[in-house]
Amino acid sequence: MRLTPAIIAILIATLAVPASGADGIVVTCVGDIMLAGSATPSLARTGYDHPFAKTARELRMADIAIGNLEAPLTTGGTEFREKTYRFRANPAAAAALKRAGFSVLTLANNHMMDYGTDGLRDTLAILARHGIAHTGAGASLAVARRETVVQARGKRVAFLAYSLTFPSEFYATVNQPGTAPGYPVYVREDVRRARTKADYVVVSFHWGAERAEFPKQYQMETARMAIDAGADAIIGHHPHVLQGIEFYRGKPILYSLGNFAFGSRSTAADRSVMAKLTFTGDGCAVDLIPLNVLYRETRYQPAILAGPKGADLKERLNRLSLPFGTVISGSAERFTARAPGSEKRLAVVR
Repeated sequence: MRLTPAIIAILIATLAVPASGADGIVVTCVGDIMLAGSATPSLARTGYDHPFAKTARELRMADIAIGNLEAPLTTGGTEFREKTYRFRANPAAAAALKRAGFSVLTLANNHMMDYGTDGLRDTLAILARHGIAHTGAGASLAVARRETVVQARGKRVAFLAYSLTFPSEFYATVNQPGTAPGYPVYVREDVRRARTKADYVVVSFHWGAERAEFPKQYQMETARMAIDAGADAIIGHHPHVLQGIEFYRGKPILYSLGNFAFGSRSTAADRSVMAKLTFTGDGCAVDLIPLNVLYRETRYQPAILAGPKGADLKERLNRLSLPFGTVISGSAERFTARAPGSEKRLAVVR
C-alpha cells in the first residue's frame, strides 16, 4: 500500500491520540476524599455537593469513577484516641458522592477505623444504600481483601484496595473488622484471583510518607509485584501531594494522586490530578486533568487548572516522573503520560 499524505495523517492521529471512551473503558481516578476535619463547618453551610461542583462533569463522563474515602460516614462509633487526627463525615455526604459520579470508593486507609467497628459498619451500610461499590475494608480479613467487580461496556473491571499505613490496629484479621493490609502475600493472591474474574484489574494502595514527592522503595517494589501478579494499573494516595508516574511492563503506576476534596487547610497540598485511565485490548492510556486543591484558593472545592498554572503543573509532573523515564505532554488543561520510548515509536511511524 502506498503511504499517501492523507494515510500518513490518519496513522499519526490514530497512534498519537489516547483512546477515548468510544474505544475502551474509561476509569477516572482521584485521590483522597475527606469531607470532615476543618471543612465540617463550611460543608454544613454549603452542603456536600459543594466540593464536587467544578469536577462532577468530568467524573460523570467516565464509565467508572473511583476515589479514596478517607473518613467513615457515621455519626456514632467509638473514637480511636491513640492517634493525633481522627475524622468522621456526615452520612449525608454519601448522596453527594453518588451525584458527583462516584461508582467505587476505596476504604483501605489510616482513617476508616477512626470510629471503630460501628463507624465502618455505618459506612458500608450507607454506601450500599446509595449504590456505591467499595473495596478495602470489611467485617473480616477475607471480606476486606475481596475485590469489587464493576461491569462497563461489556467488560468487567475488578478493584482491590490496601493500606500500608499505621495504625496497624486498623488492619482486619480473621475475626476482626478493619482494612485490608497490603502484605505481598495477600496482594499477590488477591490479584491472581481477581484476574480470573475480570478483564482488567486496578489496585489501589494507601502508602508512602506524607508530603514526600518521591515514592519509597517499598512502594515501587509492591506496585511492580502487583503488576507481575496480573494488575493492569496501580493508583496510590496518602502523601497528600503528587508523586511521579511509572510504566512498568507497559502498565501505569500512579504513585500518589494527592488530595482531592479534603478537609484540610494545608499549604503543602496545593495540586492534584484526575487520572483518566482508558483500558483497551492494546493496554491502558493515561490522561491527566490538572487540579487546584489549595484551600485558600478553592475553599474545599477542587478546580480544574488551565493557562500558566496548568503548564506549571505539567512541568512538576515531568520532574517527578523523570526517574521513571515517563514523559508528560499535552496542553495546559489536559496532559498525557507516555511510557519511555513511546515518543520514539511515534517518530518512526511518521
